[in-house]
Amino acid sequence: MIYTLSKKSRDRLAGVHPDLVKVVERAIEITEIDFVVLEGVRSKTRQEQLVKAGASQTMRSRHLTGHAVDLGAYVAGSVRWDWPLYHKLAVAVKQAAAELQIPVEWGGDWATFKDGPHWQLPWKEYP
Repeated sequence: MIYTLSKKSRDRLAGVHPDLVKVVERAIEITEIDFVVLEGVRSKTRQEQLVKAGASQTMRSRHLTGHAVDLGAYVAGSVRWDWPLYHKLAVAVKQAAAELQIPVEWGGDWATFKDGPHWQLPWKEYP
């Protein structure tokens, strides 16, 4: 099945770095499971709320500069949080990034504070 980004997902990509948008757009074309863009650019206030709630550990989030997105696995009309779905989604995003020769980092690959929905452009290549 071929999926497409919803208007809401496209709206949530506003202000996100064009290279990361390209990766997301390609990933939706090749993914095995549907997904939605949960968040792109965040305000400082929103980031402070997430840190306070324990959903983020930093005020240096790449979301603040448009260098990160959160993608949610979308199954049967709702966002699901099951880790196996995010591993499947990771296959598509990593393949899209490789095809486009755009480096990405996945929060699911982090050694600590694993974050399955989180994708970002690396600091080294995108300061």
